[in-house]
Amino acid sequence: MSCNVGGIDRALRIIVGIVLIGLAVTARIGVWGYIGVVPLATGLIGWCPAYLPFGIKTCKTR
Repeated sequence: MSCNVGGIDRALRIIVGIVLIGLAVTARIGVWGYIGVVPLATGLIGWCPAYLPFGIKTCKTR
């Protein structure tokens, strides 16, 4: 499992995930807000399985 999510992409995923979960916890949006766990997890891990079939990599290669 190599990194395929870059810096800006990771930051945006983490922010969006936290916002969605926060909105779901405060009941501003329904339980669908807990889908924010997905971008939060992929941002923290740095790997997105949805990028694999398309060959997308937003991280810098070494």
